[in-house]
Amino acid sequence: MDKFLQRFQLKEHGSDVKTEVIAGLTTFLSMAYILAVNPSMLAASGMDQGAVFTATAVSAFIATIIMGLFANYPVALASGMGLNAYFAFTVCPMVAGMGVQDPWKVALTAILVEGVIFIILSIFKFRETLVNAVPANLKYGISAGIGLFISIVGLEGAGFVADDASTLVSLGNVGSPQVLLAFVGLLLIGVMWHFKVKGAILWGILATWLLGIAAQFTGWYAVNPEAGVYSLIPDFSGGILPPSLAPTFFQFDFTFIAAHFVNFAAIVFAFLFVDLFDTVGTLIGVADQGNLLNEKGELPNAGPALMSDAVGTVVGSVLGTSTVTSYVESTAGVAEGGRTGLTAISTGVMFVLALFLSPVFLAIPSFATTPALVFVGLLMMKSVLKMKFDGDIADVVGGFLALIMMPFTYSIANGIMFGILAWVVLKVCTGKVKDIHPVMWVSFALFVLRIITLVFPV
Repeated sequence: MDKFLQRFQLKEHGSDVKTEVIAGLTTFLSMAYILAVNPSMLAASGMDQGAVFTATAVSAFIATIIMGLFANYPVALASGMGLNAYFAFTVCPMVAGMGVQDPWKVALTAILVEGVIFIILSIFKFRETLVNAVPANLKYGISAGIGLFISIVGLEGAGFVADDASTLVSLGNVGSPQVLLAFVGLLLIGVMWHFKVKGAILWGILATWLLGIAAQFTGWYAVNPEAGVYSLIPDFSGGILPPSLAPTFFQFDFTFIAAHFVNFAAIVFAFLFVDLFDTVGTLIGVADQGNLLNEKGELPNAGPALMSDAVGTVVGSVLGTSTVTSYVESTAGVAEGGRTGLTAISTGVMFVLALFLSPVFLAIPSFATTPALVFVGLLMMKSVLKMKFDGDIADVVGGFLALIMMPFTYSIANGIMFGILAWVVLKVCTGKVKDIHPVMWVSFALFVLRIITLVFPV
């Protein structure tokens, strides 16, 4: 056991086993919602919901364990939100419109191809070079932007914010138990954090959930599945054995590629684009939060981390789930002190346990994770203090756009896109072309191509 633990360099990172395990559990609880959301979402495309649940958990376990063992980073992976929505509500309806009986098989094929391309890009260190070539101001802007992004994700999960036709967003129903309990949970984390209680964020999640159960028993929290309000009490009536993978395992449709190559290429590019820059942004944000960047602002050992992501995507497509990617909720574990791959290992193990204790994990509501996401967002906003707002104009504008476009467009990738586009253009306009790394030119070209595909969709 000691030899196994030595590979994580716990002392060198100022951590210990207990801290790493608590951090891993915190990360898991912060992202456990994917085990409920992903099967439900992909089922809308015709996939077997039970099989998708198992595929989601198993692929998350494999990818996260690889990340922990080979990259030694406290980053967890699972089927990405946004990417699964594109899978179910854009790709599948489009393919179905072409007369394909099982459009989800085409989508899985596109994810397989995307994963293989990512492996190739990782072998040639394109992604690693990109992570390290992003200017420091953009890195800090990305980290702070992710903080705002996960904060609004958390607020939305509890109903703090709501859609509004005139103002885009507005205050939600502050009298609802979800909002009030989430607010209490946030305050609890704040108090525990002040008194340096170990595992404050984790305890905040669990306390909010338990308060919700109490509210359900009293009738204040009224269960109404049709309105999306589900019971907070675990239901073991269906047993604990995980559903079979058979309905989704290795279900690809390669015949579609030959018949609709251009459409297929467009699908692959969209998956590729979002996953590439979401991953880059997440790794930068998590590394900055955990002080894992070196003195040059670079991410050491980035290659294995990015390869873990690529392999996870391929594994996920084979098992039967949407693109597997690095999770920004990993920052919740980092905030609890997680600094090494042992945090990721702990999170990965929880995904295995979730296969047999799914009623427990699926009962944790999104409003219980809201306090964690908002508090972590607060911690990530500290990166703004490292940003320079009176230096090179390209760094200033690029970093600021990266910061604001993530929450305002609800996409980490969009924030990176506008940040890099502005940075390159301003470098050219101010006569500093020599400052532009070749990989930044490649990224710029990819973003221009992405803009074109958005304006003129195939």
